[in-house]
Amino acid sequence: MRTAAAAASFTLTVVLLAAGAAVAPQAVADTNPPPSAGDPTPTAPVRIDPGSPNLQLPEGSTLAPAKVLDIVSVTDESSVAASQPEQRQETSNSTVTYALQSEVAFGKDSAKLSPPAASRIRAIAADINARHVTSPIRVFGFTDDLGSDEHGDALSKQRAQAVYQVLATELSSAGDASHTFQVRGYGEDYPIADNSTESGREQNRRVEITFTPPAA
Repeated sequence: MRTAAAAASFTLTVVLLAAGAAVAPQAVADTNPPPSAGDPTPTAPVRIDPGSPNLQLPEGSTLAPAKVLDIVSVTDESSVAASQPEQRQETSNSTVTYALQSEVAFGKDSAKLSPPAASRIRAIAADINARHVTSPIRVFGFTDDLGSDEHGDALSKQRAQAVYQVLATELSSAGDASHTFQVRGYGEDYPIADNSTESGREQNRRVEITFTPPAA
């Protein structure tokens, strides 16, 4: 088992050409963690003394201009119907993330996609196409902390690759074959829930598809 501060990240970038074939993959440094990265168990807020002199502005100083914060909306879909397997959708001002739960998308210790999962990925491809996305699409796989690090790394990457294959094929068949993809397996890094419970481990076993829609 390891912490989220594991070895330096590495991302596989694949560019699809109009003919549908992929050029030789180029390894690039992955400087950004996945959108779900963070502490899954928040701590209690720190008490603040509103009268503390450290909170007072120096004489003559002014506040910075107001700005819009990156507000995140999370939607959980728990249907296990053939066309809508369990997934989580997270939308912020800048990115959209679909998280497919591995229990629905794959068999145990398998990277073979189930028919319901393939159907859902095709729907995500349709959403990407409808939004006219031009930025790189990130397909990241994650596991829980059971088993060895090597097994988790390999399985998460294989699952991310399986999702990427369907997604890229669907976008290409829709006439949009110029996307750049970042495909990566993070293993047990970046959990979004407590790995000490089975329900938490189920949430951590996932594949995330993240993209940035063009500005309106």
